[in-house]
Amino acid sequence: MSGGTVPIGPALVVALTALTLAGAAVLRLTGLGRARTVLTAAARATVQLGAVSLVIVAVLRAWWSTAAFVLLMYAVAGFTARRRIGAEAPARVAPLAVAAGVVPSLAVLLASRALPATPLVVLPTAGILIGGAMTATSLAGRRTLDELRTRHGEYEAGLALGLLPRDAALEICRPAAGQALVPALDQTRTVGLVTLPGAFVGVLLGGAGPVRAGATQLLILLTLLAVEAVAIAVVVELLVRDRARTAP
Repeated sequence: MSGGTVPIGPALVVALTALTLAGAAVLRLTGLGRARTVLTAAARATVQLGAVSLVIVAVLRAWWSTAAFVLLMYAVAGFTARRRIGAEAPARVAPLAVAAGVVPSLAVLLASRALPATPLVVLPTAGILIGGAMTATSLAGRRTLDELRTRHGEYEAGLALGLLPRDAALEICRPAAGQALVPALDQTRTVGLVTLPGAFVGVLLGGAGPVRAGATQLLILLTLLAVEAVAIAVVVELLVRDRARTAP
């Protein structure tokens, strides 16, 4: 490795192939999942990153192309989260939850000038926030529906005790859905001790000092917590309201 970058060559291809096959083999041998999912994910990542690498310089040349790329990332994130939650959820739920988490937080960063208003900074930051909101929305949405499905008797008992449908559903699904924030919390609690996240390393490689790199990473981590907390709250509320509306 020279200058802090990964060398492009046969060694990289061998390493990536070996790691992908190892992950697929573990899933197959242990029965924890389908090996094909690892292979498919690796292939998609390779193609998508290759395509982004070819167009990213052109995208960053103007605000309109940067905004269009951010909207594309949002559309893909909303679609992915919706698919992960399942067809049982209304189509609007996942995109609304992702937007509710990302848009206000990104606006605060730009309005406060904590984040430089340049395409080179806004695009990757928006990508990080959208990705975090997507993951949190998917996890919270799936857990909410699972709890409402498997603990239907408790939901009915809550109604019998006089709770409103929304309140009865929240009592059941809220604790499990809240667990979707655990990965972000753990990442924030252990940053610098267990991991050195991408923003920190990227700023260092860009030539900035460690203090500026730490401040940048802290800004990203705390913004992610806010983004994911809002996304989780919104997806739970929307799913619960839909359940209350459609309940017999």
